[in-house]
Amino acid sequence: MVSLSLTNSLLPYTTQQTQPPQPPNATATTTVNTNTTDIILPTYHIKPQENQRFSTSKATVIANDILQSELKGKVDEKLVEEWSDFGDEFESLSKDIADKIKEKCKSSMNIPRYKVIVQVTIGQMKDQGVKITSRSLWDTSTDNYATVSFQNEHVWASAIVFGLYTD
Repeated sequence: MVSLSLTNSLLPYTTQQTQPPQPPNATATTTVNTNTTDIILPTYHIKPQENQRFSTSKATVIANDILQSELKGKVDEKLVEEWSDFGDEFESLSKDIADKIKEKCKSSMNIPRYKVIVQVTIGQMKDQGVKITSRSLWDTSTDNYATVSFQNEHVWASAIVFGLYTD
C-alpha cells in the first residue's frame, strides 16, 4: 500500500510504503518498511507578485550611488594617462562595479525570481562620441532595465541594470 500526500508547491511531499496489516491470528511476524522521499515540485508563476517586481527607480538609485562612490575622486589624470599601459585595471574596475551593483540590487530589492544582469562600460574623455545600445527579447509586463551615466573631466561610465523575470 502506498500513501501519497501532496502539499503546496515548493514544499516537499512524502511517500510511505507499508505492508498491509496481518490478521490477529497470524503467527508470522512482519516488519513495517517505511521509505520517505522528499520531492520538491516546480512552481509555475507566470507573473511576479506586485511587491516582487523589478523597480527601475530603485535600481537607478543603487547604480548611481555605486558609480559615484567608485569613480568620483578615485580616477585621476595620472591613472588615465597610463590607461593604455594598464588597461587591465579598468577592466577589473568595471567588473567590480558591475558585481557590486548586482549584489546590492539582489539584496535590497525583493525580486527573488528575477535574473539581474549588469553591464558597465568605462571610457576616456578624448573629444569623441559614444553610443551604447542594446536589444533584447523580453516580456514588457515583467522585464525592465535601468541606466545610469557618470562623467568627470577624465572618464565617462555607463551602467545598465537589466531585471528579467524567470518563471
